[in-house]
Amino acid sequence: MSRSRTVPIRNQEELTQLRRAGALAADVLHMIGEHVKAGVTTNQLDRLCHDYIVHVQQAVPANVGYHGYPKTICASVNQVICHGIPSDAPLKDGDIVNIDVAVIKDGWYGDSSRMYCVGKSSGLARRLVRTTYDAMRAGILQVRPGATLGDVGYAIQRVAQREGFSVVREYCGHGIGRIYHDEPQVLHYGQPASGLTLKAGMVFTIEPMINAGRPDIRQLADGWTVVTRDNSLSAQWEHMVAVTEHGFEVLTPWPDGQGGYPAID
Repeated sequence: MSRSRTVPIRNQEELTQLRRAGALAADVLHMIGEHVKAGVTTNQLDRLCHDYIVHVQQAVPANVGYHGYPKTICASVNQVICHGIPSDAPLKDGDIVNIDVAVIKDGWYGDSSRMYCVGKSSGLARRLVRTTYDAMRAGILQVRPGATLGDVGYAIQRVAQREGFSVVREYCGHGIGRIYHDEPQVLHYGQPASGLTLKAGMVFTIEPMINAGRPDIRQLADGWTVVTRDNSLSAQWEHMVAVTEHGFEVLTPWPDGQGGYPAID
């Protein structure tokens, strides 16, 4: 299915389907959390997520075969910014890892990602993970009819730069529905009162990638894995968000609550 020419406006029936798919993606990330520990491989995590989606949720792992991607999850460890392919390398104490998962339920996509700290991570790693969450949250809190995508990006950028971190510019959030990556493109930097004006019924992801060092990136020879050029740590969080009549709704709420992070409301 090709990308929409304009930003789709979802009706209540469509939002119900997206809410259901989003909840499934969040549920996978909740399920896998207890398994993310030193010694486990990201391939093992990938298999657990695959089997859970297929056999428990009765859904489809959206990433498998997507433009040739071979796995169910993206597992991005430490300096990997995004699209880390699961492997047989075990996680180590102190690692940070982003797990990004997408599911298809009755033709509708749900997409979310979450950071996990393995054992005792460094102070810098924990600050980066928390700041990236705070940046995503700041962006989401800008979402309402009449606001712009520039407002969202600017809010994210301010939080990251306040802590001395940098925003990756090559990747962005996206519209989502029956198409995995649809309009609009949601930049994680920008200027207030610029870009697309938001309207009730729009649905998209907000998923900032924040580096502890410089924003420059490098893609590995596998054609997927993207790392920081300066080998600094990177973190990412992702939620699906709907624009409502008076604000926003997070379509990928965590089943286990906020996990010590500030609520998004």
